[in-house]
Amino acid sequence: MTMRTLLPRILLALAIAGAAVWLALNRDSLDPALVESSIRNLGPWAPFAHIAAFAIGTVLFLPGAIFGLAGGMLFGPLWGTVINLAGATLGATASFLTARYLAMDWVRRRAGGRLEQLIAGVEAEGWRFVAFTRLVPVFPFNLLNYALGLTRIPLPQYVLASLICMIPGTLAYSWLGHAGREALAGNEAAIRYGLLALALLAAIAFLPRLIRRLRGGEPFRWIEVDGLASQLKERSGIALIDVRGPDEFTGPLGHIGAARNIPVAELPGRLIEINALKDKPVILICRTDKRSANAAKLLSKVGFRDVHVLRGGMERWNQNGLPVEGRVPGK
Repeated sequence: MTMRTLLPRILLALAIAGAAVWLALNRDSLDPALVESSIRNLGPWAPFAHIAAFAIGTVLFLPGAIFGLAGGMLFGPLWGTVINLAGATLGATASFLTARYLAMDWVRRRAGGRLEQLIAGVEAEGWRFVAFTRLVPVFPFNLLNYALGLTRIPLPQYVLASLICMIPGTLAYSWLGHAGREALAGNEAAIRYGLLALALLAAIAFLPRLIRRLRGGEPFRWIEVDGLASQLKERSGIALIDVRGPDEFTGPLGHIGAARNIPVAELPGRLIEINALKDKPVILICRTDKRSANAAKLLSKVGFRDVHVLRGGMERWNQNGLPVEGRVPGK
């Protein structure tokens, strides 16, 4: 990268960092009531001003909750949600593109080890990872926007997943802002608005746990030895991965002929190597089925969707008298 192309990126990064630091140092001098009054006085331009302020604030690491509550106070629970969502999505997209423009190439060239595995895992999940992090309010919103920009997640997937999955949280904050305004005005309905908003926030917090429960807990399916033997005779395109150590792979139990040996401890470092297997059914094998079940959970986290574990492993395969290769009886 030449200095001619690098200089604009450096200047942009310094400008954002400088503005963010200035706002952090002068946050106490900013009067939210004055800002709210100024936006309200803009008349028909007020929604656009709020959207622009929300977007700029997101880029500059200002808390999104402030804008969410203000939007509910200014525009009510319905229009406040629409306007807040527009501002949050615009700001998230700007932060995402800024990070991609400023640093993605630099990070990719220097990523290694666990960072490379983490990025690969996030990219494998794609829009699903974006959706999950938007639905779970514990992830820092502003920092997450920049972090996702360092991946190769396509921009349309990022924007659409963000837009849809930010709706519950945005609605909750808009409701809370409206409830606060109504409470100050002495409106008894404010209690109802506040309770509805809190209930919605609670639902968002417990949503991931509910999804895992509905999915049955295990991110893989079991396959019996007879079923695997039949599939190997009748069809091709099945990927067999034996996650035992090399000494077991050629030990007394042998291994299934078409199996590839990748010890479970090496899986995190070889995700890029096996990424081409994502479109195939993957059968994981070990001595029993404990290590292969752990391996299945790892692969499921990085985007493998058709993962099976051989129940009983090579012990049951041998007990059923099914063919093996590479057996060294005295080893």
